[in-house]
Amino acid sequence: MLDDLRSQVLEANLELVRRGLVLYTFGNVSGIDRQTGLVAIKPSGVPYESMQAEHMVITDLEGKIVEGNLRPSSDLGTHLLLYREFPSIGAVVHTHSEYATSWAQAGRSIPAYGTTHADYFYGPVPVTEELSDSDINGDYVHNTGLAIVRRFHDLDPAATPAVLVAGHAPFCWGKDPADAAHNAVVLEAVARMAFFTASLNPDSKGVSQALLDRHYFRKHGTHATYGQKN
Repeated sequence: MLDDLRSQVLEANLELVRRGLVLYTFGNVSGIDRQTGLVAIKPSGVPYESMQAEHMVITDLEGKIVEGNLRPSSDLGTHLLLYREFPSIGAVVHTHSEYATSWAQAGRSIPAYGTTHADYFYGPVPVTEELSDSDINGDYVHNTGLAIVRRFHDLDPAATPAVLVAGHAPFCWGKDPADAAHNAVVLEAVARMAFFTASLNPDSKGVSQALLDRHYFRKHGTHATYGQKN
């Protein structure tokens, strides 16, 4: 089932390796077929160098394995909750990339310091509240997803396709696995630049609203001018 989706999810996982966002078996990518409501996700703990498309595990939106002999990623529950709560997204990426994770561990959102950030994220990349002891000792993976959803109660997940889970690491999403992986790569670059910006000028107030609007909407607005017409 869903051979094309499996291939897309595999390729997005391998893109994280190529871009240096994951070590060993860290990280995971999933994608959803919205017509069937089925999800393909990286198997847990399988080395990237030996992964094949057929290793991607197919589950339904409740986490029941529909196809595959391997255990799905241990972060499956977070992915599934995001698919249920953010119906516009088609893929989810989770990494422990160095700079984005550093901001998450510091419990700090990433400010929109410059136009590189504004090209992809319409405002700061938010950080969640810390999970309580009961959240951690209960259904931890599901509760991680709930923390993300709560943080986005007044935010558009399409305009800010990333979040930092406090004390943990980033999650990103996109319209498909390649797009979500792309956003994860850009997030890491933005997080790195933000780290140096904050180090060089702790008082930086970031881009103005006018500059944020200009750069974000030229790529993502109704009348976007970036790139070529289809």
